[in-house]
Amino acid sequence: MDRAKAASGVIDTGHAGTAPYAMDRHHAGSASGVVNAAPDRSVPGAVNADRARTAPSVISAAPDGSAAGAGNTDRDRTTSRMVDTDRGTAASRGGQVGRGRVAPSVVDAVILERAAGAIRLVLDRTRGRAPADDPALVETLLDGTAPEPARLHAARRLGLDPTVPARALAPLNDRPRVVPTGAEAGAVGRLGVGSAVPVLELPRSWAEARTALRFTAEGTPQDPGPRVVYADELGGIALLADLVVPGAEPPPDVRALETAVATTPWLSATLHAVAYTASLRAAASEINVHHSTLQDRLAHAEHLLGWPVRTPQGRLRLQLALVVRHLARP
Repeated sequence: MDRAKAASGVIDTGHAGTAPYAMDRHHAGSASGVVNAAPDRSVPGAVNADRARTAPSVISAAPDGSAAGAGNTDRDRTTSRMVDTDRGTAASRGGQVGRGRVAPSVVDAVILERAAGAIRLVLDRTRGRAPADDPALVETLLDGTAPEPARLHAARRLGLDPTVPARALAPLNDRPRVVPTGAEAGAVGRLGVGSAVPVLELPRSWAEARTALRFTAEGTPQDPGPRVVYADELGGIALLADLVVPGAEPPPDVRALETAVATTPWLSATLHAVAYTASLRAAASEINVHHSTLQDRLAHAEHLLGWPVRTPQGRLRLQLALVVRHLARP
């Protein structure tokens, strides 16, 4: 019997009842026609890649095209195990691995199952490492013409929960990003932030983020203003973005503002403080000057601009000019 176990065509079904497709691989090194088809239980729904890769090398076919191991019965087990005691015959059968099959067998199904599982395992391990800002996935997620299943798949690959709102981010001169709500804090540089929406509505958030980016500034004395702008904080002011074409000829108030700023370096910071603080004293504190100094500066600014900036109407006009100046930039 020891010699029989070393021969080709030996199938040990002693443990066949323990698990589906379970075959003893203990003798796989010495007997062709033996496959370990026991499921890999270490990863649910997956297989062991090493076992799957080596499985075809331990599968052989009988000369008639049937798979070795496809049919030991209880009767076979109690009488003989279909032992071929001729070593020469065993060697010749061992050389027929993968040849001569004319019809699918159980082993074919096992091979296909193992191959599919191995491929799935590799894809899960590699594609699962996609960075949080993978350009291809982000592009799919922000494309309103992409099918919903494709966008949901992209969201999961990016680590986004489809049930949790997310925001699209539009950095200046950089790739778009998508983050869960709250993760946009700590951004560096000019950034437009779209509204928080379900993942399937992120194309709308992306359009809002690009609009919000146009309202941002460098935050310097020469270009004062917020570096990060949230679209949902703009309100009706966002409608101005549809009216002002970047790079187009600016309206007269913006041209007057540009001319005044070009000749007076301190004017940009001063006018921004006056337009966006609660009072003139708060504006003076903002730019770190005395209240009387601010009054002198504003008198000079009104002369250059051609309209008052210390009245409610003049202040609104100044605010609009500052906003349109940002929107008109190419």
